[in-house]
This record gives sequence, structure tokens and C-alpha cells, in this order.
Amino acid sequence: MLLVLISVISLLVQLVIALVIVQFVVSLLFAFNVVNPHNEIAGAIYRTCNMLLDPVLRPIQRIMPDTRPIDLSPMVLIFGLTILERLLIQAASQGM
Repeated sequence: MLLVLISVISLLVQLVIALVIVQFVVSLLFAFNVVNPHNEIAGAIYRTCNMLLDPVLRPIQRIMPDTRPIDLSPMVLIFGLTILERLLIQAASQGM
């Protein structure tokens, strides 16, 4: 049962990391004028990623110092989730 729970948490962690990467790539495409921000599909993808990630990234942004123009909170989120995932896997392997 514990292994299933850790597998689900690991899958969710990987999903959030993928969302962060997609958000980053789309924002770069907008920043370098590769894709027009008014493009319906790219805009919808970016808004969806922001909508899903903002509740997680806002607390990190409040704690971190302001590093404009670079927002380091997605990197902190990825590192934190990766550490959490590895700790859970290690705890599960020691418990078995």
C-alpha cells in the first residue's frame, strides 16, 4: 500500500515538474517572439500552466528575495519536489 502511495506522489511530482518546464518553454517562446503571445493555443497553454502553478509558486516567491527579471521560484519548486520524492522513496525502501 505504501509503495502505491509513493508511486502516485512520484507521478504527481513528475507532472508538476513537466508543467513548470512547459511554462518556462512557452514563456521563452513569447519572450523571443518565436510565438505571438496572442496565439490562442500557446496563450491557453501558458494561462493553464500559470493557473495550476501559481498557488504553489506564490508562497515560494514571497519567501525568496526579489531577483528580477529572473524568477527563481520554479527552480526552487523543482528542487524541493525532487528532494521530497527522493526522501519518500528512501523512506519506503528502508521500511520494506
